[in-house]
Amino acid sequence: MKPQSLSSRLMGVFAFSLCASGLWASPTMPAEVKFFVEPVVEKKVAELPAVPLYWRLENFPTLAEALGAAGPTSLAAEVAGKVWLFTLGPKDGATPGGAKVVEIGPLPPTSASEYLLRVNHAGGPPGAKSPIHTHPGPEAFYVLSGKLGQKTPHGVAYAEAGTTMVGHGADTPMEVFNAGAIDLEEFAIFVVDANRKFSSPAKFD
Repeated sequence: MKPQSLSSRLMGVFAFSLCASGLWASPTMPAEVKFFVEPVVEKKVAELPAVPLYWRLENFPTLAEALGAAGPTSLAAEVAGKVWLFTLGPKDGATPGGAKVVEIGPLPPTSASEYLLRVNHAGGPPGAKSPIHTHPGPEAFYVLSGKLGQKTPHGVAYAEAGTTMVGHGADTPMEVFNAGAIDLEEFAIFVVDANRKFSSPAKFD
């Protein structure tokens, strides 16, 4: 057998170092799958309606019209190619000028001296999942495309495109993930204690 040249041996050592450090991935090495979370809109409110609460999602022709129709517990935003108004209130409500898409609820009750209402746009490719975490209030979901999965100590629940899911109460550990074969895109909608950290790391016991 012909002995390796010094240059060949050095190239081998260099390639091994790159692989070991993660700077040179082989063609068969899977790329990291990331779950994205993009905050869309939020506001703080001092009081909530004293009724069982639902999130109402409506579409408007323009953002200006949505903002003009927004109430004290409404959030308006343009995202995913449409103008949306997210309103927290009683069941079967309606906003003049809006086209109702869906209602999500009733939400688990929550109590605080001040509340944060927030909408996140989230998702990712098949296999993407969030870290295990908690929120200081209930979360609701509307799936724009793909299939959503949520794992909690209560089990695993799923929601398909065009459907909703009501999360559990405050401080419930959860992992949200793409449970389907195509990219997941969803809204995560919150009413939480504004004076606590919005999201905290957690684990399943």
